[in-house]
Amino acid sequence: MPKPATSLVINLPMTALSGVGDALAGRLKELGIHRIFDMLMHLPRDYEDRSRLVPIRDVEHGMSVLVSGVVTHVETNRTGMSVAIEDDTGVLVLRFFKTYAALKNTMVLGANITAFGEIKVSRYGVQMAHPEYHITGTKAFESGLLPIYPAVKGLHQNKIRQLVRLAINAVSHETLHCLTPLQLQNVGIHDIQSDILTALKQIHLPDKDADIFAQTALLEGLKERTHPACRRLIIEELVAHQLAFLYRRNNVYQYKAPRCQDSSPLAQKLLANLPFDLTQAQKRVIGDAVADMATSKPMLRLIQGDVGAGKTLVAALTACHALDSGWQVAVMAPTEILAEQHFINFQKWFAPLGVGVGFLAGKQTAKERAAMLDDIVANEVQVVVGTHALFQDGVVFAKLGLVIIDEQHRFGVEQRLRLANKGVANSTPHQLAMTATPIPRTLAMSMYGDMDVSVIDELPPNRTPITTVTISRDRRDEVIERIFANCKEGKQAYWVCPLVEESSVLDAQSAELLYEDLCERLDINIGLVHGKMKPADKQAVMNEFKLGNIDLLVATTVIEVGVDVPNASLMVIENAERLGLSQLHQLRGRVGRGSAKSFCVLLYQTPLSPTGIERLNVLRDSTDGFVIAQKDLELRGAGELLGKRQTGDMGYYLADIVRDEVLLATAQNIAHQLINDASQQQLAQQIVNTWLPDVKEYVNA
Repeated sequence: MPKPATSLVINLPMTALSGVGDALAGRLKELGIHRIFDMLMHLPRDYEDRSRLVPIRDVEHGMSVLVSGVVTHVETNRTGMSVAIEDDTGVLVLRFFKTYAALKNTMVLGANITAFGEIKVSRYGVQMAHPEYHITGTKAFESGLLPIYPAVKGLHQNKIRQLVRLAINAVSHETLHCLTPLQLQNVGIHDIQSDILTALKQIHLPDKDADIFAQTALLEGLKERTHPACRRLIIEELVAHQLAFLYRRNNVYQYKAPRCQDSSPLAQKLLANLPFDLTQAQKRVIGDAVADMATSKPMLRLIQGDVGAGKTLVAALTACHALDSGWQVAVMAPTEILAEQHFINFQKWFAPLGVGVGFLAGKQTAKERAAMLDDIVANEVQVVVGTHALFQDGVVFAKLGLVIIDEQHRFGVEQRLRLANKGVANSTPHQLAMTATPIPRTLAMSMYGDMDVSVIDELPPNRTPITTVTISRDRRDEVIERIFANCKEGKQAYWVCPLVEESSVLDAQSAELLYEDLCERLDINIGLVHGKMKPADKQAVMNEFKLGNIDLLVATTVIEVGVDVPNASLMVIENAERLGLSQLHQLRGRVGRGSAKSFCVLLYQTPLSPTGIERLNVLRDSTDGFVIAQKDLELRGAGELLGKRQTGDMGYYLADIVRDEVLLATAQNIAHQLINDASQQQLAQQIVNTWLPDVKEYVNA
């Protein structure tokens, strides 16, 4: 386990730098900058080339350039001031939209002006609006290749540049613990900088003396993060994350978990009651989990499977081995709808076998909750299904031996930790996580590097193929007619909307307005469910839909996972262009669960961008969740795939798991080498403490 961060300069707060007080530190925190290291890793998003003068005749619209010339004309009017400057090649007009006394005093005929700004070419000629400028012989503005940083209001570029230089100077005499050239060469990396500080200087203070061709390549490499200096930082960051996973895993392994039987009479009884056989993929994954649980080393396993692959049944059969060994099982889901679905399934499977199944969720009354808590601590219920309510302080298990977590990525590390800590004294329960969001290999390595991964890569043979079509919203009336005909035949349908209520900002269909419109137009039973409803009301509607009393369910994406209604054979997804591919695939998986031929209609708003067309075509042409997830990762990034706004939410300063896929396996290899070499323990700990100073809070999760 990493030791607490040392007092290295990089780990000091920003207030340790000269001139940084509480007010400035507050603005920096808005950018995620707390430590001096954060300042060093606040990397430029672009660069301005102020290193060479450009002849006026060579400027083009949209270019940001440095020009120099003699003032040949000055004109002032109510809109501001226009100043014509001329060099040997042409004339350019500097436009100022306010007239200051300083302008009148300096912009005089014959003055030599050097200016930097963006070129605008229009019917008014070649202009540069509000440039930075100086008069020859006066104090010049900053020149060279200037970095442009992400900023916030009240924190200007010049100030950020100054702070970066202060941070670089502060660590310039410090020995930064980092990977050595030999360690990098041993894993086949020969082309990147061996020293982190040198790499940082190249990124923040690029060489302004390179020739034009070398400079163009330099700037492109720095902006695209493919330059060797960037790759040097990326490999170190990826190694830090992989080390954190290994520390977390090793920390869990310090505790013993309950040994469970590798054969289970209960599992055999459950299988005998099923009207179908397991797929070979399900049998293989169950074998993986059972082998883990047969030892006293805690299981940390993630089960991936596409929509309908039978993950829940795999979890239930795995749970049988813990139950036969006298241990309780906790099943945690992120929403009450999904938890309720699991409760129904587990009760259906286990109640006939004499296993007590309980439910714990926020919607319960105080009396119901108290009774359930008594049953859990008394071991009257052996399988407890619930939401985050499972890990509240008042929940005490008699003998918790296995924790099953569904939709793993929707839970924070702290939440998973609190549930895992509810095992018996000096032990930890086995952990089995599931996700119905197929995760590409690189993303799994980045998010679940502390877990073994099993993939159910085979669907049950009785699943009905789903036909997916894309239709413009201009043809909604045709879709409504199709829905009506479908429901009159005794089938059921979903209509999913991106919004709950009408929005004045977004041009997207709201569930409430659609519900009102369809109720007026169609003589069928229609229900409405969305995330703003009370849990009890939401569940009541869902139950009516499952019972067949509702023909058409208008819903938001709250029905994305866990809803199983075999009679539903048609789904319409409104404004499909606004949703991620993996989310669309999850929604589509709510149909095709019965024997009837099923359809998914993707309604889109025109015009669609080329990327939008490509995205919907991927979904139309493929039903393989892993293919779709990989494409979603490439098109939108990891944050979108997991329902987050930015890849930065994953904790990376610089690394990008799509762009840097080739480095990820290498980083994993280096991390294993470091953690297994006793002589490298201090280096490994320092790398983690530098890049992830809070990792000590999560090593048990």
